[in-house]
Amino acid sequence: MIDLTNQLLATIEPHLRPALLTFLRVAAAMAVLPAFGEQAIPLRLRLGLALAFTALILPAVADRHSGSDLLLPAAAETVAGLLIGLSLRLMVMGLQMAATIAAQSTSLSQLFAGAAVEPLPALGTLLTWAALALAMQAGLHVKLTALFIASHDLLPAGRFPLGEDVARWGTAQVAQVTGLAFSLALPFVLAGLLWNVALGAVNRAMPQLMMAFIGAPALALGSLALTAMAAPTILFLWLQGLDAQLARPFSPVPK
Repeated sequence: MIDLTNQLLATIEPHLRPALLTFLRVAAAMAVLPAFGEQAIPLRLRLGLALAFTALILPAVADRHSGSDLLLPAAAETVAGLLIGLSLRLMVMGLQMAATIAAQSTSLSQLFAGAAVEPLPALGTLLTWAALALAMQAGLHVKLTALFIASHDLLPAGRFPLGEDVARWGTAQVAQVTGLAFSLALPFVLAGLLWNVALGAVNRAMPQLMMAFIGAPALALGSLALTAMAAPTILFLWLQGLDAQLARPFSPVPK
């Protein structure tokens, strides 16, 4: 029995280091990934998903983890995983930013606010969970598997990314996501602006009319109707952006 155990350990030992380093990259990304890394998902489930992704990608990347040291490569893999996860988490944050802007522009910010784990207006909760469900339906798990494998070319195993490159990439990503958020919220901003201008004109023409009792309910009703019409387009554009980010997670590559 002892000899059999020693043979088994000798067989497994060469694969332990690649498996551990691969798991560290996947687990770090899993902590912040969209859908898989949500706070509402139990920690044990996220750990099981990290192990499942590790088992899927390990045969394709095991030969990338050469060498015998462990401490520095482990830290480098953790940083690489966090960068991968954050590159996709920014897309969700952009959608939440767009929903917050839209809700503030159309008087929907106080409707059922705080119903989710994160303090979002109802519109943000609706769009966020709808977008995550749409991403899963579109095969997010398959795309993530391909991304984890391809990430070893973008972020080589055991090597720390340069701080200057990460800073430039992060700045470009935040600017890109902020622009996307304002673009997605533009219909609500324009609708709110036009409605308030119209109310101001009517109020100047008829000062005795209590516009607050008419304008606020009408704005809320119109905002809900606009949400029903614009949500499919917003989700479609967001999914396109997510797919582009999955294909090129570090697209604004610093030169």
